[in-house]
Amino acid sequence: MVKRLDLKDVNIYYSAFHAVSDVTMSVPPRNVTAFIGPSGCGKSTVLRSLNRMHEVTPGARVEGSILLDGEDIYAADVDAVGVRRTIGMVFQRPNPFPTMSIKDNVVAGLRLAGVKDKKKLDEVAERSLRGANLWNEVKDRLDKPGGGLSGGQQQRLCIARAIAVEPDVLLMDEPCSALDPISTLAIEDLITELKQNYTIVIVTHNMQQAARVSDQTAFFNLEAQGKPGRLIEIDDTETIFSNPKVKATEDYISGRFG
Repeated sequence: MVKRLDLKDVNIYYSAFHAVSDVTMSVPPRNVTAFIGPSGCGKSTVLRSLNRMHEVTPGARVEGSILLDGEDIYAADVDAVGVRRTIGMVFQRPNPFPTMSIKDNVVAGLRLAGVKDKKKLDEVAERSLRGANLWNEVKDRLDKPGGGLSGGQQQRLCIARAIAVEPDVLLMDEPCSALDPISTLAIEDLITELKQNYTIVIVTHNMQQAARVSDQTAFFNLEAQGKPGRLIEIDDTETIFSNPKVKATEDYISGRFG
């Protein structure tokens, strides 16, 4: 079942440094939510907090609540590894296991979870590669190293790997920033298809990309260097780009700062 995320009074810290302040927002299911804002405003930090990747950094912590269909993912009895399986992540630069075969890259998470049935692994590999619009390009070389694919193909391989474990939510941290325009278009088309089955949150510096792929957009900003980032405004994407309520949002989108 596709799930929603709700953030309530979320504050994020790196040791004593207060990185993000008082974020309250909802991420609806089967939608793409884009996080935009200038560098250093905390949007990637918020994204990483949504599947507890943030806490991998020593001294990092989250206060407030992040709820997945009403369940607090930071509750004491909740397993962080399980959270990361339920809320998958695709990073800025494609990061396939370079010497591992294309097929083994896709099913790595299942193998880690103890799945050994070759028929099941084959089925999941094909289904996930089809889901990532990569199957037709690699079906005749599944045993070749994943590192031998182009950058755009590697990023779609990473998406296939993320969806192979059947998450409810997909997080994408600037998934196109290292890609050429044609590969970027392929990823954007894929995001539009994937939202039929997943809740998607994407961080992007590209205003046009946010306008093209997202259903709602959240604008983050810094009041000043050394101050925490804040969620300034969140609304459906068309409203944010055509009629924002806050002047700082309008200034950022129109290129007057950031």
